This record gives sequence, structure tokens and C-alpha cells, in this order.
Amino acid sequence: MSLDLSNYELLWPTELFIAEGERISRANNRFWSDRAIWLLTEALSGTTAVADFEDLPAQSGVNDDPWAPKQSWGAPQRAMTQHDWFDELISRAGELRHAAAPRPYWPQRRGQNASHDGSTPRDTRREFARIIGGFQDNGYLVEVFGEECVDARDDLPDASGVIERRLGIAQLWPIKPESWDEDTFYGLIEVFHDLVSRPRMRNFHSYGSCGWHHSEFHSGPAKTLYRVKVNEMLRNSGIDYELAAEGEDLGRLVAVTDDARSQLVHQALHVSQPDIQERTEHAIALFRSRSTSRESKRSAIVALAGILEERRKLIKDEMTSADEGALFLIANKFNLRHRDAGQHVDYDDNFLDWVFWWYLATVELTNRMISSRSLPGQSSKVDGSGGSLVVGGNTQENGGSLPF
Repeated sequence: MSLDLSNYELLWPTELFIAEGERISRANNRFWSDRAIWLLTEALSGTTAVADFEDLPAQSGVNDDPWAPKQSWGAPQRAMTQHDWFDELISRAGELRHAAAPRPYWPQRRGQNASHDGSTPRDTRREFARIIGGFQDNGYLVEVFGEECVDARDDLPDASGVIERRLGIAQLWPIKPESWDEDTFYGLIEVFHDLVSRPRMRNFHSYGSCGWHHSEFHSGPAKTLYRVKVNEMLRNSGIDYELAAEGEDLGRLVAVTDDARSQLVHQALHVSQPDIQERTEHAIALFRSRSTSRESKRSAIVALAGILEERRKLIKDEMTSADEGALFLIANKFNLRHRDAGQHVDYDDNFLDWVFWWYLATVELTNRMISSRSLPGQSSKVDGSGGSLVVGGNTQENGGSLPF
């Protein structure tokens, strides 16, 4: 019997749901069903999935329904268990629909959500407060803020103090979005990224109507889910920042780029040489920071130029001398690495953006060149036709300039 997935809608990213589901399925201990129900409660919209799961038997057995289909030799078919159902749901998670937000209502269609001072819309701050409230309700702040219990002493950490020690601003808990200026709002977005931790287990304490208690915390899934929710909020509000998902600035607000450049950043950060990875991370963090300046962009370019300088012979050997010359002409003739009277200083900031992405693309290209040399059966060479660079089976045309 195959699952009918039409009644289930996913609230989480598919990959995160699969990862947490597979971990639960592998454990298969006596508490596995509690963890499964908690995951279904969090990750799927409504209560239908939980109800379907709880309707199934925990252990395998024979289906005693007289109308159930029989196997070809007449033996009764084995009934689907909770584990069978859960395993199939996880294996077919890619088929699940994602829950869609309702179409805009009248005030949203009329654009009545903007603040009057030209800063971030008040609606966005209230939406962020709602997101934090949801994480709090699901126990994601229990590891750092503690949790009240009728049987425990009232010695919980000072939540406002926890935030103040990180952000340097007092009295920010409980959260009051109407009191935030823009810097406080953005600061809280980054702080809560570092505070959330997903409880993989919860138990209901009935005495005195105490409620749910959470345990078995793990920060990785929580941070992933937090970034998804907050980045969606920022995108819907037209705010050109997002929380970085990797790199030195993980969990910090960075300028939004197009998908192609985001993919370039991802590829450039995944390199086997720790020193190169660290320097590349630092350059990217300098360049895309929310508080980036002309000077920090220059520093980012200088950091990448240092990596390329060390690989100058590789670039010259694998490409052409014209490529190599053009690459370092930019760094040396403009006011980037060396500052002297003969350098060009009068250029637009957009020029710095162009140079940074050009250099980062070249660093990533040389990463692949070096990687291909270490793989058996791979080659990294210039072919005899005069200008085609063959790297690990991929050909790129080089007409006197490096790829941007």
C-alpha cells in the first residue's frame, strides 16, 4: 500500500526534513515514535500527518481486514506499520508540496505596511517578532533561556542579559518590535541566529498543567530553518540583505547577490586547502558585509590578489601570458595593492565590484585546476588549437581575458 501524499504540505526545506527524518529512522529506539511525531508536528502543516501516523500499528502484524487485498498465494498481506509509513514519507519527501502563503489581503495589496520614516517597514519587524515567538513556542530558545517547570527552582537565566552580553543593548527581552531602531532590528536578527537550537525530543509534564518540556538540542537544524524563515521575510519585504549560509560571516547579514554569484561564492568556499579557504572566506566576508565600505572592498580584492600571486606560474602555464598580464595589471596599476603617485585613483565603486568578482572567479578556476591535477585520469593543459583550456574534461574558451 503506497502513501497518499496529497493531504500533506511541507513547512520546512525538503533537505532538512529528510536529514532529520533519516536520523530518527536510523535510531529506531523506544522513543523513536515520539521524535517522529514531534518532527511531523513541526515540519508539516496541520495535524493530518500526525493523525495518520498514530492510526497505524507500532509493530508489524497481519492485516485482519477481510476486505484487504490478499497476496497471490492466499496469505494475508502484512499491515503497514508506523515505521513503514514514516520511512516511505521520508523517502518520498521530494514529492511533497510546500505550504504556500495566502494571497495578499486588502491592506497588503494597498501597500499599507510601510513605515513613515523610510526605514524598514514596521510590518517586517512585527513579522520577525512572530518568527521568534514561533521558535520560542517550539522550544528553540530553551537551551539558552531555560524553561519553567512547576517542579524546578525558579533560577532561569536572565534572557535579556543573554542578549545584552552579545549585542550590548539592555532590555530587549521580551521583544518589543515597536521600540527597535534599524540597527537594533538587524542586530537581533543576527543574535537569534546564534541562539536557536532545535529540541529533538519533547515530553508532556501534566502535573499542574506544566506543559511541554524540551530536550536533546542541536543547533545545526535550527540555524538552517532560522535562515530560511528570516531570509524569506527579508526577501518579501524588499530588503536587500540575507543571512549568510556559509563562510566566515555565517549567520551575519550580507548583501544579496544573484544566483550565479551566490553559486560562485559557494564553490569558492569549498576548497581542500585550509589556508586558501580561510583567506577566501575572509575576502568574501569583507566584501559582502552589510557595513562594507570602499576600503573593505579594496582589502577583499587585495586578499584575493595575494592568492592569485602565489598561483601566477600556474595561470601563466595553463592560460596565456596575456591573461596573466591583464590579471595583475589591474591590481598593480590601480590604487588597490600599492599606493603611489603613478596609480589610477579616480574610479567608480562599481569598478571594485567588477574586479572582486573577476578575481574570485579566477581563484575558483585555479582551485579546479589544482584539484584536477590530483585526480587520476584528469588533465589540466592547454590544447594545441591555441586558446582552449581543458580542465577536468571541461573546455573554456580564452580570448585573451579570464572568465568573469
